[in-house]
Amino acid sequence: MGDLTGRVAAITGGTRGIGRAIAEAYLAEGAKVVINGSNADKGARALEEIGRPDDVAFVQGNVKVREDCERIISETVARFGRIDILVNNAGGANNHAPVVDLTDEAMDDALKWNLWSTLWCSRPALRHMIDQQWGRIINMSSVEGKCGKPGLSIYVTAKHAINGLTKSMAQEVGTLGVTVNSLCPGFIKDTDINRELAPLAAESMGLTLDELVAMFAEEAATKRTIECEDVAAVAVLLASEAGAGITGSLISIDGGTSPY
Repeated sequence: MGDLTGRVAAITGGTRGIGRAIAEAYLAEGAKVVINGSNADKGARALEEIGRPDDVAFVQGNVKVREDCERIISETVARFGRIDILVNNAGGANNHAPVVDLTDEAMDDALKWNLWSTLWCSRPALRHMIDQQWGRIINMSSVEGKCGKPGLSIYVTAKHAINGLTKSMAQEVGTLGVTVNSLCPGFIKDTDINRELAPLAAESMGLTLDELVAMFAEEAATKRTIECEDVAAVAVLLASEAGAGITGSLISIDGGTSPY
């Protein structure tokens, strides 16, 4: 699909779900990969399951902490000698509420988890990419980075902000061999983060989890939710030479949900 031989990628939130699918797709195309996560046990289990000790490493770190984000990049370079591809995949939101009841803490947490982590990882990665005149930054947004739902304002706001940051970064480095894009997936039920947090999001909207999933499916032209592999396939394209002409794009992988 897209030869990544000789490339080195770092993926935040890479032990499960979308990040894990992207990591395995990159490995299949010949890349070396560093996966990040906050849980050491999940990291060790992911490495064992992947079974490629020469080609993949785990860096424990909390993306809500700037120093941890910077360390993900520095340890990637220390382990494999360079960084060519950064996937800012980690993200989520908790303590959803209608805006009238929303706490400052919930909004601050969502911005750190999504927007600030994207900035904190991208900034040091860009220094390497600019020096080598080649790089790919792929930011994980959401269909809700283009749309929006009641009760989910912290998530919607953070993902819209990621899309704005993506546009500006792409303009800054467009002549330097570096592309920057956002992926905007639809709802994916079978991920650790959604299994944990989706029921709470549904509750904030006055829905059951099944009703929430059905709502996302009904909004899509395909009438189904999205799979992790759908997202990974596009991430491979963007990371490859074939994706060199794509930058500053907010790419929907939502079965035809978003209006643009």
